[in-house]
Amino acid sequence: MTDWLPAETNTHQDHVIAHMLGATVLGYFRADEAAHFILDIGFIWLILLDGEMGLVPHSMALAELSVGADERAALSADAAALYEHGTAAALARATAAPDDCLINAVEFYTNETGRRLLLQSDHVSLCVETELTSGAIEITLVRTA
Repeated sequence: MTDWLPAETNTHQDHVIAHMLGATVLGYFRADEAAHFILDIGFIWLILLDGEMGLVPHSMALAELSVGADERAALSADAAALYEHGTAAALARATAAPDDCLINAVEFYTNETGRRLLLQSDHVSLCVETELTSGAIEITLVRTA
């Protein structure tokens, strides 16, 4: 495993994180070289390869994706299903988050060619690892209790 060093977040990252703390992740997907987290507050939290991020209303975030019409329709249907049925929703493209994935802290790490964000909740954390040189994005679950 790569050695990760704790990193400071910038003012914009701090601002985005402050707005999504206390939100629950319903599901997530990868597109446009970014990780996208569908939040229960009607927003999608976008994490780019370099660790930069944004918090965008879900309809706008989905409309701005550089994907085909079929992919956009599937992701829109998945977001709607998550908002209506929660993490028990049947999904075509997105992955449902574990139940009760309320984000209460975010940690940021770097290495020479990658970034890592740990989205912490009480029982499970979501780990986003990106690789700048290849454009790879991996989202994994880390059990914390």
